[in-house]
Amino acid sequence: MRVAIDTEPGGTAPNEDWVAATASLAIVLDGVSTAGLDTGCRHGVPWYVSQLGSRLVAALADPKESLTDGLATALEQVAALHPECDLANPGTPSATVAILRQREGYFDHLVLADSPIILEGPQDFTVITDLRVDDVLPELRAEVEQYETHTGEHKEALRRFVTAQRQTRNTPSGYWVAAGSPTAAAHAIVGTTAAENVHSAAVLSDGTSRLVTEYGMATWSEVFATLRTGGPRALIDNVREVEATDPTGRRWPRYKSGDDASVAFCQ
Repeated sequence: MRVAIDTEPGGTAPNEDWVAATASLAIVLDGVSTAGLDTGCRHGVPWYVSQLGSRLVAALADPKESLTDGLATALEQVAALHPECDLANPGTPSATVAILRQREGYFDHLVLADSPIILEGPQDFTVITDLRVDDVLPELRAEVEQYETHTGEHKEALRRFVTAQRQTRNTPSGYWVAAGSPTAAAHAIVGTTAAENVHSAAVLSDGTSRLVTEYGMATWSEVFATLRTGGPRALIDNVREVEATDPTGRRWPRYKSGDDASVAFCQ
């Protein structure tokens, strides 16, 4: 398959997304925001996603390696890179994971948390995502969303939300992300689709997919039309243009005015 990729930070802070592709593989990682809270790790989220991503590419170079086992291997390898850090800290650097891999006659997918994979089929689009995080602490989420971004009230509400959310992260009663332990890999959503049912695909961070899912300013058909004519850069530009019309989050309440956005478009 041919894959075009792009990524852009949502503001002045370092990009916490990571995207890469080969002729048979597309990976998007979306680092989980720390909201300025302690993580127990001296390295930070950008370091974490780059280390995890590179090891995922290596682990999945073997087509016989399952996506779940490849993710578990990569998680274990990254944990071994910084044993001096407190990997048991509930805020240890973490990330969502979305992987699409082509093998003879099939496409395999894995998603862990809310970075989606969209498959364009002969008749319609299939969205593969993991929205367990949306069921966690809805009352605190609503509190964050009642304030405009960049206000002190919004910042404090977000810190309260993230603090409470961390206690449910990678627990049976909460949601799962890639973090300090390989056990999270077993909780990913995985599946396989016959190649004849996939015309093209997009692997996205939620900073991009929100153009459809949160903002409602495009359909998946329009997203794929943009990807074909302008590529990933044009799609990210569309997201930024929409966000610029609502810089303080009044129309579309959110955690930050602009989130890191990444795309891997597979044809």
